[in-house]
Amino acid sequence: MRAIVFSWEYPPRVVGQLAEYVKALATGLAANKVDVNVVTYDDRLMGETQEPSGVKTARVTNPVKTHIGVLTWVLTLNQEVERAAANIYYSSGKKIDLINVFDWHFIPAAVALKNGLGIPFVYSVESLEDHRSPTANSSYNLAIKSIEWLGFYEAQSVTVKSEWMKEEVARIYQVPAEKISVIPTNMDSGKNGFLKVYSTVAEAKKNAT
Repeated sequence: MRAIVFSWEYPPRVVGQLAEYVKALATGLAANKVDVNVVTYDDRLMGETQEPSGVKTARVTNPVKTHIGVLTWVLTLNQEVERAAANIYYSSGKKIDLINVFDWHFIPAAVALKNGLGIPFVYSVESLEDHRSPTANSSYNLAIKSIEWLGFYEAQSVTVKSEWMKEEVARIYQVPAEKISVIPTNMDSGKNGFLKVYSTVAEAKKNAT
């Protein structure tokens, strides 16, 4: 199985807890014989590398250097994320089973790749705009919420870390419960975790072709 993982942070660039979480996941997947490519942002360590675990990383920077907020930064960075993923797709002989997108930031790139190249994606939720900004009714907040909605609508599968978050995703975005898998933080990436979700998505893709 070949998978691409999108994360807006990844070591050595650590902003919060997501960086180490995604690194542990990617390492665990590689140990389970998954060919893992991580596409992430880093304006100092650009380019492609391979870790001792076997995980391959592609780090991109934003071609637009001045921004008025995170929304413009995200939307202009997505074209580079999409480009890096497309390069992986073609260099692997077009054999990419799925993309796993962590949080909303790179949903536009995942949707473009799904519709353009036929690569299904998993949307892994870390947080929701309604929780980050309790009064999320400005144009800025609504734009981010619309990207979250697009991710839930277009994703083949959604993962969350708790039953509470599953209920919130279903309540706020009307996502069917059967589309959402709960994978606790302490669960490994093996057959009961992300690998199970990946296998289901890959099998659905195979049956659709």
